[in-house]
Amino acid sequence: MSLYIPSDLRREVREYFGGYCGYCHSPEILMAVTFELEHIVPVSAGGMTAFENLALACPTCNRHKASRQSAPDPATGEAVSLFHPQQQAWDEHFAWIDGGAQLIGLTPTGRVTIETLRMNRLVLVHVRRLWIQLGEHP
Repeated sequence: MSLYIPSDLRREVREYFGGYCGYCHSPEILMAVTFELEHIVPVSAGGMTAFENLALACPTCNRHKASRQSAPDPATGEAVSLFHPQQQAWDEHFAWIDGGAQLIGLTPTGRVTIETLRMNRLVLVHVRRLWIQLGEHP
């Protein structure tokens, strides 16, 4: 479902995220796709169309997240909330490994978000390696 988001709010969210996906931290300028504004807490779950509930997301992270707010932790199987890019600090939950080509979760939230959004999908890891060679990442 597509909801109207006023242009000034779109601009504010885009500026806040600096052109990077709020989840996988891929730069929009290198992805050759237009990033989307996504409701962190889905509208279907009562989420509002407000700055505090919007994130800039690459289309792939947005599709894999869908309406999910939690998922099983791959290490424990317990339900864990996904990363909230407006309320949580990215560096507290994620770290780059493999020279910046892959992400690891530093917390249950990081692990479940990486797994659920497939943030280390093969094609993205390959592209990150190319960006590293070009000096564009991380």
